[in-house]
Amino acid sequence: MSTFVQVLLNGTGRGAIYALLALGFVVIYKSTEVINFAHGSLALFGGYIVFALKPTLGWFGAALCGVVAAAALGVLIERVLLANAKLAHQDSLAILTIGVDIIILTEVTRRLGTASAPFLGDPYQDVRVGFLGATIEGPELFALLTAVVLIGGFFVAFRFSTWGLTMRAQSENKEAAALMGIRSWRVTASAWALGGALAAIAILFIATLPVAGGAGLTAAHTIAFAAFPAAILGGLTSPGGAVVGGLVVGLAESSAAQYIDNDFAKVAVYLVMLVVLVARPSGLFGKVEQVRV
Repeated sequence: MSTFVQVLLNGTGRGAIYALLALGFVVIYKSTEVINFAHGSLALFGGYIVFALKPTLGWFGAALCGVVAAAALGVLIERVLLANAKLAHQDSLAILTIGVDIIILTEVTRRLGTASAPFLGDPYQDVRVGFLGATIEGPELFALLTAVVLIGGFFVAFRFSTWGLTMRAQSENKEAAALMGIRSWRVTASAWALGGALAAIAILFIATLPVAGGAGLTAAHTIAFAAFPAAILGGLTSPGGAVVGGLVVGLAESSAAQYIDNDFAKVAVYLVMLVVLVARPSGLFGKVEQVRV
């Protein structure tokens, strides 16, 4: 019984991290119809800013700067690169984000060097809480609490605020939204800012010993990429699906690690994604676009 509870706690905690990443992934896709393959690098960039500023500003000041910097980088990518390629197809823009990802990943890795692995979970790194004979690690517990607050706030804003209304209108029909006076660039820039901020928040929990192991921040980019199957699982057009997909990925990874082995856990999430896509090509909650010919 305690083993099963442990699997649930681990899976839910990691699922909360993946949900934060996948939600940013989906918000960007809904506003631009571009798959952002640089999402892992946005997270890594935010984490590097936290690591670099921590000795000067302390953890909380550095964490705030890291989140703001990742959001600003997201807006910069959207305004400088994507907005100036208006005639490019979405597939070309997705490939463009792969190039951005490689550049950022290479530069941050170079700056981190081969010194001791950087960790970012100072306030909760060593926290452990017992529950029904199992233990939840501090990073996973705080990730779960943070995800509940942030994701809950997002859905309230998405449903009831003017920003949420403009986001939903643009995702339904960009041309019609523009004719109604909605400024598309504001919607897309805010989506990239939100995606970058959520990625930077997620990295604060990934670059910890319980989640990333001994590699710390240097393994964060690979781990963050698991948010991609989470977003695909839930459906790229569904914010709620991103949350569900994150939890499914977290539980699949935790179950595979406990009942099979850690190596299989790394591919289990992709196997689950393949099975779901065979049954539902648009994901669990995604919409199938109807094209009139």
